Amino acid sequence: MNYDTFLNEAILEAEKGLDEGGIPIGSVLVHNGKIVGRGHNRRIQKGSAILHGEMDALENSGRQTANFYKECEIYTTLSPCSMCTGAILLYGIPKVIIGENSTFLGEEELLKSKGVEVVVLDNDTCKTMMNDFIKAQPKLWNEDIGE
Repeated sequence: MNYDTFLNEAILEAEKGLDEGGIPIGSVLVHNGKIVGRGHNRRIQKGSAILHGEMDALENSGRQTANFYKECEIYTTLSPCSMCTGAILLYGIPKVIIGENSTFLGEEELLKSKGVEVVVLDNDTCKTMMNDFIKAQPKLWNEDIGE
């Protein structure tokens, strides 16, 4: 399967977050081949404790039925943290496509242990974007991951 189209949309969201002065992590929620929610980390921009990229994409998809989420997949430029993993599990999203996990390894093993299909694309654009951000803004990065 070619994941590039939707990952590229998540990358555009990450770039938007960076342009806004935030952390460059983007996500899109896809239902039956159509983007139904898109978002990016907006913790800095909104002064939020929880508005990670995946959370923003879920929020922007609007209120849905439980069965709806079971037909979705979520794309994220970075391995999902504990909070975002919890939301993915709560709503029963069966597949997570990750741009990269070398700058941050989230809860992929937990997702897998709960039957979620996890695909890591090892995307160079995602890696470069995060590496550059972490070098330039280590304090913001550590805040975002709870360190």
